[in-house]
Amino acid sequence: MKYSLKIISRCERDLDAVEGHDFEAIKKRILSLSDNPRPFGCKKMTADEGYRIRCGDYRVLYRIDEREKTVIVYRVKHRREAYR
Repeated sequence: MKYSLKIISRCERDLDAVEGHDFEAIKKRILSLSDNPRPFGCKKMTADEGYRIRCGDYRVLYRIDEREKTVIVYRVKHRREAYR
């Protein structure tokens, strides 16, 4: 079953700061979450924070709403800034 994607405004600002090849790779990875919200290599974070996936030097942080079948992407950050 496909999940719908919701990208919050803070994440949109994060994506605006990413350029070139990194942006395309992250976009592709985010879009793939609608088919499989828990891909190989995703990590479960603390209970409220959801999941993270790696995309090169960037981390995509998201939550999954199983009731509404929605993936909510809330941050895209460089790995050195992702967990502050």
